[in-house]
Amino acid sequence: MDGGTSFFGDLLGTIAERGRALLDLGRERRPAGEARAASVAQLCERLLSGQGEASGVALAQEILAAYSGLRTGERIAFFETLATAFGPDAARLEAALAAHQATPSGRSVAELHAASEPRRQELIRRFNLAPGATARLVAMRADLVGFLRRRPDLTEVDRDFTHLFASWFNRGFLVLRRIDWSTPANVLEKIIRYEAVHEIRDWNDLRARVDSPDRRCYAFFHPALVDEPLIFVEVALTREAPSAIAPILDTARTPLAPENARTAVFYSISNCQTGLGGVSFGNFLIKQVVAEISREFPNLKEFVTLSPVPGFRAWVEGEIADPASKVLTPGDRAALAALAGSEPPDEAAREALRPVIEALAAHYFLIARSSKGKPIDPVARFHLGNGARLERINPFGDLSARGMAQAFGLMVNYRYLTEDIEKNHEAFFDRGTIVASPQVRRLARAEEAQKPPVLREAAG
Repeated sequence: MDGGTSFFGDLLGTIAERGRALLDLGRERRPAGEARAASVAQLCERLLSGQGEASGVALAQEILAAYSGLRTGERIAFFETLATAFGPDAARLEAALAAHQATPSGRSVAELHAASEPRRQELIRRFNLAPGATARLVAMRADLVGFLRRRPDLTEVDRDFTHLFASWFNRGFLVLRRIDWSTPANVLEKIIRYEAVHEIRDWNDLRARVDSPDRRCYAFFHPALVDEPLIFVEVALTREAPSAIAPILDTARTPLAPENARTAVFYSISNCQTGLGGVSFGNFLIKQVVAEISREFPNLKEFVTLSPVPGFRAWVEGEIADPASKVLTPGDRAALAALAGSEPPDEAAREALRPVIEALAAHYFLIARSSKGKPIDPVARFHLGNGARLERINPFGDLSARGMAQAFGLMVNYRYLTEDIEKNHEAFFDRGTIVASPQVRRLARAEEAQKPPVLREAAG
């Protein structure tokens, strides 16, 4: 933490302590059980009532501390209260609407906008007055995300958190830092813990990923979350685009001299904060890392990923379970029987299966869609949405237990061409176009090639 940030943190702490003395919060007795959630809600009403700055900071600190002491059921009750009692002020909204209908003006529009905002948004802003509140609010939202699976009625509360976080964590506040062996140990430990794609086995494994001359790791940080990475990417410098992950992760490999590299490979991107889910960092991260690494190594010519396909196996097994599937041929069904277990097939079996996996993968990416009309695979949505193109399909690129369980070992390369990123991004979002290389498109079976062209686009 820099000196300026520390000074303001200390100042806020002092204000909070003075406010606590004014409010005598430290001597209040808190009720037990379910009533504690109601007590926190009462404090929220007091916070919104517009008391002075010192008491407001103290109240915010008290509420966040009280929340941390609630049990699971009480936390759900707290979010229920935010949903039901801290929505828009109905009387104010009705009056603003009537005034605007009577005399439309810029002022009436502004009042209508202000009146329609849920009161909980201002409440969350005031929570953030407390020292260290941003990290606590991110943790609070992580709780909420966990509850949503059983309590979809809390979605509006979650939407308000996401709306505010999108502003608080916009690109202008993010700081890109390289992670290397000189990075503080507490941050390195978090890199090990947060790695979500390819497990970091131990410190030697970590060192091979961040301290080798042909490896780089970069992370985004936010000033309010000291030493807490938000998202990080691991990069390998190679001669050409890889088709398998094992050589990338091999700690016994001979490092490549960076000046001999021609390709930068983004082989792992991990989001670190559950409470910031839905707030996009990855597109900014990749673009900035491309710029950063290009300055360091002007000899690099290509920027690609080596990406997992987490939904592929589930999709194939769904087609196998459907006797009326139009995707699988009888030959496919017979060949896929060799993949019924969790162990990877031997080399000969993999070669026999390769054309089957390639054809199914081409269908999965180019043709198959979710109920919302989007590509099924979340990693595909991420990279295609960022303006990459689907470059190559790599059957059995990941023979680890996780790779087999998720995708029968399938991996793919996405390619980032600087001059095409914006065009590809717009094609994906505006027309639903899957931008793929000719190599990938040729893998689709003949009948699939007749599908509507909106689903695919020739690459130049």
